[in-house]
Amino acid sequence: MTQQQPLMTHGVPGPEVRQCLIYDAPTSPARLIGVEYMITRRLYEKLDEEERKLWHSHDYEVKSGMLILPNPTVPDAVWTVAETEEMKEVIGLYGKTFHFWQTDRGDELPLGMPVLMGSFTRDDQVPWDKVKERDERFGVDTEKKREARKGIESVDIHEDADQVWKKK
Repeated sequence: MTQQQPLMTHGVPGPEVRQCLIYDAPTSPARLIGVEYMITRRLYEKLDEEERKLWHSHDYEVKSGMLILPNPTVPDAVWTVAETEEMKEVIGLYGKTFHFWQTDRGDELPLGMPVLMGSFTRDDQVPWDKVKERDERFGVDTEKKREARKGIESVDIHEDADQVWKKK
């Protein structure tokens, strides 16, 4: 257990690091269920091999349309353009995600140790019924996002990333 006393700050620590909060719903009362740190490939390559294995790529999440950003209530056409532009940056980032509240299994509080999560890398890994539920809950359409992102260029994924799928 750590004795660190964290400062209560929010935002982006620098141009090569992003912090993303993960909620279980798009509107209040949403519960904060996780956090993801995203870093550039330059920073990722500075990590030792064992640490790199804990991080995942975003290529599939972006190209498949599964990765979504919260719409700040602007018209869908405007948001699609803005979100697609943002995805051109996100596709090259590496993420390390911790979930600490398993609301999907009915937990009333964040119980137990946080869970290190991976990211899907292929269509056959995806529980599409859950994606459909998510789309309905957040008012998005994964297939439309996939189509809008077809022109985003894929990146060369570091061989140490996405270990959650390489172990199987």
